[in-house]
Amino acid sequence: MKRKITQWIRKQVQDSGAKGVVLGLSGGVDSSVVLALAKEALGRKKVLALILPCHSQKKDLKDAELMIKKLKVKSKTIDLSKIYDFLIKILPKAQRTTQANLKARLRMIILYYFANKLNYLVCGTSNKSELMVGYFTKYGDGAADILPIADLLKKEVRQLAKDLKIPEQIINKPPTAGLWPGQTDEDELGITYEELDDILDRREKRKKQVLPKSRLDKIKIMIASSEHKRQGPKICYL
Repeated sequence: MKRKITQWIRKQVQDSGAKGVVLGLSGGVDSSVVLALAKEALGRKKVLALILPCHSQKKDLKDAELMIKKLKVKSKTIDLSKIYDFLIKILPKAQRTTQANLKARLRMIILYYFANKLNYLVCGTSNKSELMVGYFTKYGDGAADILPIADLLKKEVRQLAKDLKIPEQIINKPPTAGLWPGQTDEDELGITYEELDDILDRREKRKKQVLPKSRLDKIKIMIASSEHKRQGPKICYL
């Protein structure tokens, strides 16, 4: 799995004429795995990890810095908190998720700024579990040029993380997008990754589902309602 993904990353960079990749490092298992794979594929001098806190938890920042120290890749930290606060101040009031999506889109702006500056590709960190149910911000963390782990369920990402010797504290901590204090992916999804992976895996392999119908219906709705996120803009052909 590692060999196939690293070869794929290398080919994408070569075919595009890019010089390397840039990615957002959150301190979570997904971005840590992608960072390790990118370094393996391209070497540490062709990978730039951006740490982009926006009222982020200190533990996540420490875990991100731990990965930088471990892999010795190039990195830059840019705190977006003041920019975010200014935008929230001048924009109309909105619900918490709308404001949280603004954080993801601010990070996307910075990633593409550096990608343009360096002739790098933006390397996304979303996994298959999140992509299938639309658990990402459109034109935020969903914006990327390549998605190395997009065909891996969360459980497969964790297994790969062990193979890559990602620190246990990163592998085992509750997944979070860091959108607000105490926020976790599973709370927002309303289902555990273990359940989600089981449903998606059985769905793809056409195996009999074993979880309650209410769980299955929830995932079907999430997949259907997020289809627009996995497609490009609709074009009116004349």
